[in-house]
Amino acid sequence: MTLLQDAQLSSAFDHASLAYDRLVAANPGYHAHLRRSARRLGLPHGGAGLRVLDLGCGTGASTAALLAVAPYAEIVAVDASAGMLAQAAAKEWPAQVRFVHSPVEALADREEAVGGPFDAVFAAYLFRNVTAPDAVLAATRGLLAPGGRLAVHEYALGGGRAHRALWTSVCRSVVMPLGRATGDGDLYRHLWHSVLAFDTAPVFAERVARAGFDGVRVLPMPGWQTGITHTFVARAPRRSGASA
Repeated sequence: MTLLQDAQLSSAFDHASLAYDRLVAANPGYHAHLRRSARRLGLPHGGAGLRVLDLGCGTGASTAALLAVAPYAEIVAVDASAGMLAQAAAKEWPAQVRFVHSPVEALADREEAVGGPFDAVFAAYLFRNVTAPDAVLAATRGLLAPGGRLAVHEYALGGGRAHRALWTSVCRSVVMPLGRATGDGDLYRHLWHSVLAFDTAPVFAERVARAGFDGVRVLPMPGWQTGITHTFVARAPRRSGASA
């Protein structure tokens, strides 16, 4: 299957945006897992005085996860899909949350729109959907303050055949039927195959390290998503060319 990319993928998310929250609610642990990954950023004092960038915020589930663990942080949430972003922005948010419509690939050229530097970046279900993950990682590092924290919450399989088989089984029995019922079969077919085509967890961890991040760790999720969904945590170097 040819995966959806760039404007085509954003358009598919636009179309799916109205039903998206209902579909992810059918995923056991979806919101709890996002909160777990947000906690793994280790933001102190409820995020007081900190600026956090939420990359690929979608309808705001990742933004809500950040607020749950860092209620005092200033959060800038970014997404390439106008439809998903509209669903997010229509919800009730405290004053310190701001939404920006932009492809993540363009953020390096839109620093005025998003601000920076940031103390932390959270990216949920993003990197397997970008065409140039290395470039996005480099841009992300550039938006972080020295020593800033990164947490990537992503479907990245553990590498064993059992993980691929379980993911395929879940997609065929649950994800694809739900996607077809809402008229978004192409998007959810993309979801299925994008995970199979993406880096395994060890390979993505190596990619993050090659992008210049320090202290890269891979942390699993509990339950049925063990070996399927991981949190990747790391830090930007404390100064240019130096490790933490």
